[in-house]
Amino acid sequence: MAEKTMSQIPRPVREQYQKGMTAFERKNFDYAIAIFNQVLALEPGFFECRQVLRVCQHQKSGGSSTFFKKMLSGAGSSPLLAKAQIQKDPLETIKTAEQILNSDAKSLGAHKLLAEAALAADMPKTAVLSLEIVVKNAPKDEEAQKNLARAYSAAGEGEKAEQVMAELMRQHPGDLKLADELKDISARKTLAEGGYEALSGGSGSYRDILKDKERSVQLEQEGRQIKTDDVAERHIAKLEAELAKEPNNMKKLRSVAELYTQQKEFDRALATYNRIIEKEGAADSSLQKAIAETTIRKLDQAIGQLDPQAPDYAEKSAQLKTERDNYILSEVRQRAERYPSDLGIRFELAELLFKLGKYGEAMPEFQKAQANPHKRLQALAYLGQCFAARGMYDMAASQLQAALKEKPVFDDEKKDMTYALANVLEKMNKLDEADELYKQICQVDMGFKDVMAKVEASYKRKSGQA
Repeated sequence: MAEKTMSQIPRPVREQYQKGMTAFERKNFDYAIAIFNQVLALEPGFFECRQVLRVCQHQKSGGSSTFFKKMLSGAGSSPLLAKAQIQKDPLETIKTAEQILNSDAKSLGAHKLLAEAALAADMPKTAVLSLEIVVKNAPKDEEAQKNLARAYSAAGEGEKAEQVMAELMRQHPGDLKLADELKDISARKTLAEGGYEALSGGSGSYRDILKDKERSVQLEQEGRQIKTDDVAERHIAKLEAELAKEPNNMKKLRSVAELYTQQKEFDRALATYNRIIEKEGAADSSLQKAIAETTIRKLDQAIGQLDPQAPDYAEKSAQLKTERDNYILSEVRQRAERYPSDLGIRFELAELLFKLGKYGEAMPEFQKAQANPHKRLQALAYLGQCFAARGMYDMAASQLQAALKEKPVFDDEKKDMTYALANVLEKMNKLDEADELYKQICQVDMGFKDVMAKVEASYKRKSGQA
């Protein structure tokens, strides 16, 4: 069962979910949990509902400092857990695991079982929710780390999947199975970056691009098979042979270019992309983005190949980095001009300008990007940080507060927004308000940035005032 967004949920179920949200906002957690479980019984794939349910379960537990310590003890003796372990239907297993978490949000056993069932039910984001909790609180559980990497990959978060698996490889450099799995994850990430699994703006998939279900399934199977360099080379040769008979098959040309990029043969990848442009022109924004990403990886490779011991290393490194940064900014500007109505590109430009410290230029771009529903909250939060960087703290607070009002789930994004607002309030000398925000983060994730130190400092300050 595929996971669903809010827009894919029938109106009556959405209305029931909103009742749960009202109870959640009023901190009536028992009632909210009951409603959310009813919603999930009707729509098990409603991911946003499950996110809020998880927050409810944690808040009901009190969010105390002993929460994570107790989680480590698990709840292996739970009769419900034993029942869940023998259920064959993954959706029934998920339902039973949620029953355990409703009364014992500290059960690592339930989280592990829920994640396993979620992966079996093709609900990778749901699996990630539980596996992140397990890995954070049982950092030596390598099997949970492997499952988290697999879940990230299945959920389209290839970067995170690679990071988790690469850390395991660092700990076990001779593990050939890990090496193969890391290659598989990297291959899937590369295919995804090419546009086949996610369109710019996050609103589609390669199935939408191809509009051909059978072909999309074939590509998905081929992507899973690309596990080693040798296999990738054979796949390239196969596609090139097919292209000799079908020279105008742009889908196959695109696949060849992506595979060359995977193999770090960037010049050949760029030459293949140029073949597409020669035949079809440069009207496809996702094609332009793929070319840009390949060019950037080529420049990064050149930087990485420099000899750090060479006397001119610093000069050459700085020169290549400047060339890369100038290219990135120029390329995004050109795409923004070429596709003025593509608000995903507009956000990309604004984010880049922000990272380069060009806050004045970034601000109007973030304002425009707010019209993209997929980027609205991020644009609001960034705009707030732009105001803060220019010392306009009251306007910064207003933007960040607006973003937080539209973000009910206390995920990593909301933690970042809350932390940014707390920093702004500190600079406005509204210390009590800032302290409350730091405490909110600490109750959910005491390891986030320096919130624990911030909370401890606030208690010491108030103790000194007493």
